[in-house]
Amino acid sequence: MSKQFDSKQMLSIGEQIRKLREDQGLPLRIVAAELNIDQSILSKIERGVRKAAKEQIIQIAEIFNVDEKELLINYLSDRVLYDLKDEDLATDALKVAEKKINYMAKNQDGK
Repeated sequence: MSKQFDSKQMLSIGEQIRKLREDQGLPLRIVAAELNIDQSILSKIERGVRKAAKEQIIQIAEIFNVDEKELLINYLSDRVLYDLKDEDLATDALKVAEKKINYMAKNQDGK
């Protein structure tokens, strides 16, 4: 895993969605209609007031023709960030969680 971050990775998922939308010159109402949600909900997602659902992130990747995996990674990293941001032991917990994920994946493959 690279220690260097892409500037897109430092944007929240909402900020990234807004940037994609603005870069393509699309108004909120058009993207919201594609997602089958009210434009006020999309505005709240972009501002970080409301969380997007995983299915919406997948749809957004399709709408903007961007890498679904990249958007999902940013979405998941935001979920982890907001759950742990105020915890003093967050970094240590993330290191242990990474080990557990690797352990579980390894043991699942062996079944």
